[in-house]
Amino acid sequence: MEKKEIEKTLKDYHWMLNSIKVMRESLNDTSQNVISQYGIEASLPKGTGKNADPVFGDVIRRQKYWKRIQKYERKIKTIQDRIHLIKDDREMEVLNWILEGKSYAWIARHMGFSERHIRRIRDAIIDKMIEKPDKPSATEKSVS
Repeated sequence: MEKKEIEKTLKDYHWMLNSIKVMRESLNDTSQNVISQYGIEASLPKGTGKNADPVFGDVIRRQKYWKRIQKYERKIKTIQDRIHLIKDDREMEVLNWILEGKSYAWIARHMGFSERHIRRIRDAIIDKMIEKPDKPSATEKSVS
């Protein structure tokens, strides 16, 4: 991931996590809000070129949820896989508040720093997350 992508994902982390939760709950919702037609409306012809089944339409709409969920999960997983790279206590504190969705101004007030200093700490966090995590080679694993 590039610097801008990590920066945006950090900023969006909180709402993406909440959206995944809501979309999953919606997908697991078994209640149907479909209104059947009775009387003369039921016998009228349906529009052409479209499936008139409201349940089918809802299934199509919900399939799009899966794609968004997977996209958000990939981004969130990228951040989670790199959290271990942050060793400094200040950086970890700032990172946790960013992931909780707090503003830089809120974090600055909370920690007693200037907002500019919080942004510098955020930049340091991003720089560390850009670095590729060191993975032990197969020979190192067998030696250990």
